[in-house]
Amino acid sequence: MQKTNDQILIEFCTRPVEQVFSQFGSSENGLNEAQVITARADHGPNEIAMPPKPTFFQDIFSRCKNPLVIQLLVICAISFAMDDLRAAVVVGAMIVLSVAIAYFQESKSMAAVERLRCMVQTTSVVIRAGKETEISLSAIVPGDLVILDAGAIIPADIRLLSAKDFFVGQSSLTGESIPVEKQATPCSKAIMSPLELPNACFQGSTVISGSARGIVINTGSRTFFGAISEQLKQPDAPTSFDRGIAGFTWLMIRFMMVMVFCVFLIVGLTKHNWTEALLFALSVAVGLTPEMLPMIVTVNLSKGAMAMSEKKVIVKKLNSIQNFGAIDILCTDKTGTLTQDRIILEKHVDVTNRQSEDVLRYAYMNSYYQTGLRNILDRAILSHEELDVEKTCKKIDEIPFDFNRKRMSVIIEFEGTNVLICKGAVDSIVKVCSEFQVDEEINPLIDVVKNDIMEEYENLSGDGYRVLAIAYREFPSDKQVFSVADESNLIILGYIAFLDPPKDSAAPTLMALKTQGVTVKVLTGDNALVTAKVCKDVGLDVAHIVSGDELVGISEEKLMVLADQTTVFAALSPAHKRMIIECLQKRGHVVGFLGDGINDAPAMKAADVGISVDSAVDVAKDSADIILLEKSLQVLEDGILEGRKVFGNIIKYIRMGASSNFGNMFSVVGGSYFLPFLPMAPIQILLNNLLYDVSQVGIPTDTVDDEYVLAPRKWNIANIRNFMIFIGPMSSIFDYATYFLML
Repeated sequence: MQKTNDQILIEFCTRPVEQVFSQFGSSENGLNEAQVITARADHGPNEIAMPPKPTFFQDIFSRCKNPLVIQLLVICAISFAMDDLRAAVVVGAMIVLSVAIAYFQESKSMAAVERLRCMVQTTSVVIRAGKETEISLSAIVPGDLVILDAGAIIPADIRLLSAKDFFVGQSSLTGESIPVEKQATPCSKAIMSPLELPNACFQGSTVISGSARGIVINTGSRTFFGAISEQLKQPDAPTSFDRGIAGFTWLMIRFMMVMVFCVFLIVGLTKHNWTEALLFALSVAVGLTPEMLPMIVTVNLSKGAMAMSEKKVIVKKLNSIQNFGAIDILCTDKTGTLTQDRIILEKHVDVTNRQSEDVLRYAYMNSYYQTGLRNILDRAILSHEELDVEKTCKKIDEIPFDFNRKRMSVIIEFEGTNVLICKGAVDSIVKVCSEFQVDEEINPLIDVVKNDIMEEYENLSGDGYRVLAIAYREFPSDKQVFSVADESNLIILGYIAFLDPPKDSAAPTLMALKTQGVTVKVLTGDNALVTAKVCKDVGLDVAHIVSGDELVGISEEKLMVLADQTTVFAALSPAHKRMIIECLQKRGHVVGFLGDGINDAPAMKAADVGISVDSAVDVAKDSADIILLEKSLQVLEDGILEGRKVFGNIIKYIRMGASSNFGNMFSVVGGSYFLPFLPMAPIQILLNNLLYDVSQVGIPTDTVDDEYVLAPRKWNIANIRNFMIFIGPMSSIFDYATYFLML
């Protein structure tokens, strides 16, 4: 059986480096030019195979498949066949204007998206034939040796060969906000998921700090990133807007079929001219159709798109604006939406969980004097509070971090004494400590205290904090050389705890969305503990958090209920997110999804409205209907209100136009029976309809009542039908009174 790309990556990450080099014909000097040419011929360019962009004619044809446009095309064709050229020209002009406005507005938005795409880094540094070379990401092939530094984008799926203080941000793949430490040593063969590999980096990730060198294993669509992209090739499901327009179109078609049949029989039997009866019946069909609807809808949506562009929102697909207003459930990731998307030092406490300035000062000196590249946690410590350590301290030595010890130490001279300050994982620090300090009192670190320390560490971790411990030991001033062996008999001072804090605007915006009828659900790949802390702080219900493990093997019926009742989902895979979106839609909800990673793209594609940000990966932006230039729930709130205004004006025209047309045609049908002549000539019906519709072109600029935008608005075909049937004939009362006066 052929191995999957995930299995291939796991296999190469568990082999010795020599075997990996042998498999690809590579070495410490990288590939030579001939090997690169062969590899590119075998594997193709390092690009994700996305669906091709439609040509101009394909784009125009897809817009003509709109049910309303098809209805007008049929009427136009029949009018032309019946030699009613004036009617055919008028209807055809409406079709052209509607399609053209939509095309140019969306083309403008897509041009803005392309400008964003051009801002993304597109090169990487590789070793080929023993020389470092900067090449485009698409030119990378399996077997290439890649050099990675802080700020670099991981260009493919890579097995690390060497790494120093190497931290990678994988939030675009997993949703985890905390950078992941990576190492170069081979890992256990028991690993089942590629994301568990400590010596693998994935395409789409970014280097936060440190440096590394690795060999490329998979490229293009064979990467972990590419496998998720394959899910995006499925055709788009109909959205709430599509279903609403289709429902209204079929309502009008049913009315037309009944009216055309009745008019044809009545006129044919009373006037005895069946050709004239057919032409008149078709004119009634034209008269019943709100011909300007495609144009009114497009102008409404275009106006909404322009209004939203002023609020830092790019609308890629005009139809998504109405869907925006109909959203009653907004699913969102946590990082950067609810949180500030930056790690800060939240706590510095002693072992009794009381705030301690000593813990902060020692942690600061450790981060300040280390010579390795500072990771995101070190930067958080140094930015928390600036301390002047140069005047009182002098660096003596350093014991670098490694993955086995999970700690690092610096040695400084302070007040005539050499002080070793150690910072690292709590369990690793506790192992090398023999005493603890509270205030100025130092006591033996007995087992009971150790247990208390570990319990407090677990409590902090349970609250979503990333926790490190701080310890120290004093040495005589004449000792100048230090080693790992000196990290013993330390005195533990306390902990430093980090968090990606919630935005100040998150809680008020969530409350505002709730009052407007929008329920917010969090769907994240981050772990449940971190997610619970953040969601609780912004006021979301965290009484029952569902993790991805609980969804394995669950039936669709149970998942539908769970999706409806649960507010927060954590540790989700991309497939889980999509399943939840689809289940919510089957429960009758209109769902929006906000995300920026490759792991969010399948869910964005499935949602009625896919929302991304300008800093998102290309695949996420390609899947989105709307792109935010600022990742903020406040911007979303503005967009939802704008969508409701647009929908309100669309429905306003539909109800007015459809009921007016139905009333006119109801009068014409009755008049054709009672009067000895046709009440209106076919061209008069069309002209009357056109003049009325032209008067409605100002509707997109009409105001919408504040009460109307306070709740989600959806298509209600039954309501439109009842409005037509009730209001239309009422307007015919005066027409029938006129007929009877003329008899």
